[in-house]
Amino acid sequence: MSDNRIEIPATVKLRLDDNALTANWRKLDEMSGSATAGAAIKADAYGLGAVEVLQRLQTAGCKDFYVANWQEARELAPYVDQSSNISVLNGIRAEDMPYAMTGVAKPVLNSMEQVRRWRETGRPCDVMIDSGMNRLGIAAADTKQFDWSGFDIDIVMSHLASADEDTTQNSDQLDQFLSSMPLVPGKRASLSNSAGIALGQAYHFDCTRPGLSLYGGKQRSELANVIQQVVFPQAQILQIRNLRTGDRVGYNAKYTAKRDHPIAILAMGYADGYLRGFSNTGMFVDDDQNELAVLGRVSMDLIAIDITAAPHLKESAWVTAKYDLPIASSQSGLSQYELITGLGNRYARYWV
Repeated sequence: MSDNRIEIPATVKLRLDDNALTANWRKLDEMSGSATAGAAIKADAYGLGAVEVLQRLQTAGCKDFYVANWQEARELAPYVDQSSNISVLNGIRAEDMPYAMTGVAKPVLNSMEQVRRWRETGRPCDVMIDSGMNRLGIAAADTKQFDWSGFDIDIVMSHLASADEDTTQNSDQLDQFLSSMPLVPGKRASLSNSAGIALGQAYHFDCTRPGLSLYGGKQRSELANVIQQVVFPQAQILQIRNLRTGDRVGYNAKYTAKRDHPIAILAMGYADGYLRGFSNTGMFVDDDQNELAVLGRVSMDLIAIDITAAPHLKESAWVTAKYDLPIASSQSGLSQYELITGLGNRYARYWV
């Protein structure tokens, strides 16, 4: 007979660096100049845990937070200080209205239908202007034809599509946003995401909206030496094996031993978000920072690593994935965003 009260320890863990998270926010706030940095904590704070991130960043001084939808806003509602603001980036559907009217968060109005839906409430809102990304946002032509009197608009915002690149699209979007701002009477203006902050003062306005870089992402060279790694995936060793020359490892025999050497089998795989792109390219380390290469194909729940450099490792020991986001992106061919948001729910998350 099973007993759900018996604890079963996880075989994968995420070590999350509290100091690195808050240091990243403070650095992005500093780089924002006279603007204040908020924090995008959508998608469960990119997988780290939205409640925990919210609480830590509120303590650090962050006041503006951005989520994707009203379910995320409801999860955070009990933890939001009275001095903090939550903006729901995906706007306001008719189905969202009953909860939105509780005043826990403000919608970012993205279409004229949403504008008309919200108009009669008299409640605060933000407004998204489409400056050329053609995703969410109100077209500039529509803002010219609308009477905004009676709206309580906090932030007029837009979103940069290519801030991680040096492209004319950045300046084109800036110009479009500047020309649209006078048409919508907001108290504040916002354009920059994490990479946009690094584009300079012209892009900062009143508030910035960093996301990925809070969690260790470095989309531009200006961020490379100032953003710290926050997330450290860890896996437990299930078995130690000794390969002979010519032995093959894993599905489709993508690794063949060229010498006799020991390997460890880890309780981690692509079901945990450590994806196949790391096959024969990924790297783990032990507590002494010895590098332990991934061998063969990453499977759903298991990974093989070379432990020649750490023969002391035994079954049940833990190792840590090298997961600096730009380096891991280069190794795996995955974007930094995918690497962090894809980490699964089997991880036991703990802050240090």
